[in-house]
Amino acid sequence: MPTAVPPRPVTALRGVGEALARRLNVLGIHTAQDLLFLLPQRYEDRTRVVPLGELRAGMRVAVEGEVQLTEVAFRGRRQLLSRIADGSGSLTLRFFYFTAQQQQGLARGARIRCFGEVRRGAAGLEIVHPEYRRVAADAAADSEDHLTPIYPATEGVTQGRLRMLVGLALQQLATEELRDWLPAELLRRAELPSLRDALLLVHRPPADCPVDALMSWRHPAQRRLAFEELLAHQLSLRLLRQKIQSEPGWPLPGDDRLKNQLLQALPFKLTAAQRRSLGEIERDLERDKPMLRLVQGDVGCGKTLVAALAAARAVQAGHQVALMAPTELLADQHAQNFQRWFTPLNVPVALLTGRQTGRARAALLEGIREGHAPIVLGTHALFQEGVQFGSLALVIVDEQHRFGVHQRLALREKGSRDGRQPHQLIMTATPIPRTLAMTAYADLDVSVIDELPPGRTPVKTVALSETRREEVVQRIRSACLAGRQAYWVCPLIDESEEMPYQAAEETAQALAQALPELRVGLVHGRMPAPAKERAMRDFNRGLIQLLVATTVIEVGVDVPNASLMVIENAERMGLAQLHQLRGRVGRGTHESSCLLLYRSPMSQLGRERLAVMRDTNDGFEVARRDLELRGPGELLGTRQTGLQQMRVADLMRDADLLPDVQRAAQRLLAQWPSHVQPLISRWVGRSEQYGRVG
Repeated sequence: MPTAVPPRPVTALRGVGEALARRLNVLGIHTAQDLLFLLPQRYEDRTRVVPLGELRAGMRVAVEGEVQLTEVAFRGRRQLLSRIADGSGSLTLRFFYFTAQQQQGLARGARIRCFGEVRRGAAGLEIVHPEYRRVAADAAADSEDHLTPIYPATEGVTQGRLRMLVGLALQQLATEELRDWLPAELLRRAELPSLRDALLLVHRPPADCPVDALMSWRHPAQRRLAFEELLAHQLSLRLLRQKIQSEPGWPLPGDDRLKNQLLQALPFKLTAAQRRSLGEIERDLERDKPMLRLVQGDVGCGKTLVAALAAARAVQAGHQVALMAPTELLADQHAQNFQRWFTPLNVPVALLTGRQTGRARAALLEGIREGHAPIVLGTHALFQEGVQFGSLALVIVDEQHRFGVHQRLALREKGSRDGRQPHQLIMTATPIPRTLAMTAYADLDVSVIDELPPGRTPVKTVALSETRREEVVQRIRSACLAGRQAYWVCPLIDESEEMPYQAAEETAQALAQALPELRVGLVHGRMPAPAKERAMRDFNRGLIQLLVATTVIEVGVDVPNASLMVIENAERMGLAQLHQLRGRVGRGTHESSCLLLYRSPMSQLGRERLAVMRDTNDGFEVARRDLELRGPGELLGTRQTGLQQMRVADLMRDADLLPDVQRAAQRLLAQWPSHVQPLISRWVGRSEQYGRVG
């Protein structure tokens, strides 16, 4: 059976001490092998030395010449100037940071080769802080034989040092074969090169290598590495699913008495999409394997009600349900909904947050431990130490992309009892395209609620220049005096010199002065929780007519009377966030509008975002365009399973590899199971080991 040889620490390389190792750790380099997978971000062609007489401003080139003069000048600041010539012309090299040793090395008569961007200076063409090295006088024909890689940078580690270290790692690759865990049969099927050939090419591409293919990451060598990384992530999630479902769950029989009571009390009927998703969930709950299901649905499609109906089955069977939300605002919102649905049915609903203290918290924890609280809602406080459940059979996680996999599995561990594991129902209002879902959520079955309740009027979306702010203020006045409510969303709390956007606090003051007849409230993330909750509660009750807020209200705020949403600097926000904010209005029977204020000049990306928002209210279409414009990392959120930290692969660019990746994952697990863990360790590290987090 093949075995993986433990990689040597990076300190085993010549010239790498503890200080340099710490700097390399910032780049994710802990072993010598990690250097091989630190892939270049781009390449520069230094294989041709350009005569100095052919230089033009803006060119990034390799040049060579003899030093004519080097001097220290004081022109506003101390600097080192060196003049080189090659017979066809001359060039100035300018250094603002230099040492005496550098000055000596650039003495008259020295021959140097350097690389950098040519610009126009006071005394002609120059390069500021070029990369350079001394060359022998007879080495004119000695040029680079491969394209020069440019690696991700970190403070204290130069490109030259990184290239030297990668070179050492490549030397070891030639002598100590790096194990290729992809069987030759799979590589032939996918028409991909070996790991060794792929790594050699991406770090040392020959001078005749097609630069366009390299820069667009379409070269077979890059595709080989992207394929392996996607495969490692796919395998890690499949193993996670296998591990979770290897232990029995809590089979919940189809006793629908409580569910039917809840349905009968509703003033409306479920949509076909809600009924379909609920049926899929109920079939999972009847099995003795833990459910692992994601419910995707647009803002306002009724996911929470579907989750409540699933909770009814667990409660009817005598078990507990926990619902985890990412913010206290959203947890409060869910608590209000669940209390409205379940309190008339004599089912207690408890809310647990981090702010609860003293006797009240102790009593609540005891009730949860003894099973007296059948339904418990809360934030991440639910999986903190000291929280114990009497009989937790169903875990519901809202806004999955805001939690890491390890966080929801930590909550799952709270329900581990008598060798059984609770069911998991994951909800997200950030729909993602199927291609991305089958990769990002390979450990989950997916249900889609792709239908909005009847009577919902699409929100009208308009983009306006900030120069029309006064018109927007008048529109708010009209809407609020007609009995409606409005939001005004700002991206920042405080002004800063780097990002001069309207701050929430200043905007609230200005709007209160401009609209003295309206009650203006303020909510942002730095406010104390009680003040934030009071403002949200007052807005919900209609005591505040205009709520100025940061994006803290992106999820969870449900005020049917709010019909107008104003978003400042909308061109700076991502599509998923804009769509979530827009979803805060249009939740009642009134016609609603979303006004996107932008600041000129707008980038091409900003224009495209606003165009998408104007063109569609469909969250799935918005998600598809968001994936095209920004990539999977921002669509999934920063704390997802690690997909957005991929070193090589890009889910949009490499989407065509995914069918082969999934087939390869199935074959590896079936035919070469001993290759699976080494592959995961190479690309994912320990981040897949979420099965036992307490």
